[in-house]
Amino acid sequence: MPKADRSTAVKALAADAVCVVVFCTIGRRSHAEGLTVAGIAETAWPFLAGTAVGWLLAQAWRRPIAVVPTGLAVWLATVVVGMVLRKATGQGTATSFIVVASLTTAVLLLGWRAGARAVSRR
Repeated sequence: MPKADRSTAVKALAADAVCVVVFCTIGRRSHAEGLTVAGIAETAWPFLAGTAVGWLLAQAWRRPIAVVPTGLAVWLATVVVGMVLRKATGQGTATSFIVVASLTTAVLLLGWRAGARAVSRR
């Protein structure tokens, strides 16, 4: 992979991680759960694991800012793996949470890619 492509992939992975952490931080704040590093990490790790799975499944480093298929695969894996891990570890997976998490992460993980694609086409 050329250096510029590697740089783009690293930035894209960082953007995905930031989006997941922002989602988890907003969620913790809206539920008055406290904004400690440990608390945010506890909430974020299942979703970050899902993001990593999505990156691997989509081979996201090849087309890191593509909305389809990369963004779609990363988003779906983030939600599905995140929810499975939350359920397995006794964290909440209420239907309303799944809906809100799915919509919010879609806006974040697909949205930044759509914006980046629009800017790169100028």
